[in-house]
Amino acid sequence: MFIKKIRLQNFRNYEDEEFEFEKNFNIIYGDNAQGKTNIIEAIYLSSIGRSFRTKKDSELIKIGKEKAIIELEYERIDREGNIRIEIDNKKNFFLNGIKQKKLSDIIGKVHIVLFNPDDINIIKEGPSQRRKFLDIMISQLKPNYLHILNTYLKTVEQRNIYLKQIKVENKPEEMLEIWDIRLAELSEKIYKYRSYYMQKISEKIKDIHNNITNCGNLGENIEILYLNNGENQEDFYNNLKNSRKTDIKKGFTSTGVHRDDFKILINNKDVESYGSQGQQRTSVLSLKLSELEIIYDEIGEKPILLLDDFMSELDEKRRVNFIDTINDNQVFITCTDKICLNSDNNKIYKINQGKKYND
Repeated sequence: MFIKKIRLQNFRNYEDEEFEFEKNFNIIYGDNAQGKTNIIEAIYLSSIGRSFRTKKDSELIKIGKEKAIIELEYERIDREGNIRIEIDNKKNFFLNGIKQKKLSDIIGKVHIVLFNPDDINIIKEGPSQRRKFLDIMISQLKPNYLHILNTYLKTVEQRNIYLKQIKVENKPEEMLEIWDIRLAELSEKIYKYRSYYMQKISEKIKDIHNNITNCGNLGENIEILYLNNGENQEDFYNNLKNSRKTDIKKGFTSTGVHRDDFKILINNKDVESYGSQGQQRTSVLSLKLSELEIIYDEIGEKPILLLDDFMSELDEKRRVNFIDTINDNQVFITCTDKICLNSDNNKIYKINQGKKYND
């Protein structure tokens, strides 16, 4: 799997630029705030359907313009494809020229794994960031999961509205049964997906961690634990039923898969609370490389790696080990200084004020 080219029109600080890419390493370098990450963002948008930098689509459109367009051409083992995104007051997605009705129709066409300095927030910023990591990985592999998850979250929102109505307007509590039954059904489906892929990560992460740290059997022992509060419809329904009084008082749904979490342990200690900064960064790297291997196992093709200002986060030893690990993937690297890699298939662009310069 690889991206052949991308065209950006009025996207961020690009007016109209087209980039052609190599199948191996693509180096995008230049000073800060010139537009390097905008290229990574456009690729990410074409894969996941949303930005990793903002929730406001208006920020994606060049100042003074009304509409932005991203057009990406990709090739897989069995087919070629074209994804087009038009952004104005909303995002419209086109696959091979045909407008798509749902975001899930786009996801899974181009598989990516993003590495950037903010990944440390998976460790530091709590359960929501960890759920986000897991949900994005699963959605790429099982687009129907995204539909189930969005339906669940909308149902939680509806239940929360009704909880407030019970408290303020004395609506009948018995009506919660409708939402609780539906949430229990959806929760079991979400749990099965998450549990399956958490087990996959658990199987991968130990060897990966040993390889990138060169610790072997004498060093750090890494484990990952999935934290949830049910496994089947009955569990989830009973939890919701038992929490009704509390939920009415609080005005929101306090139990369910929207509060799932996972912990990374090194030598039986929670990395979030007790890990050094180096251990936290290496744990996130191991987690992301596990994602990389899982996607390959599932689809039989290497996903595309987006390394946004990431190489500077690694010391020389980890950088060499990391490059060896990803040598067979198409890789996009953004950096401030031009770097040279031992590969014949390199493409290097210098970016300055939203303009590309071949190097």
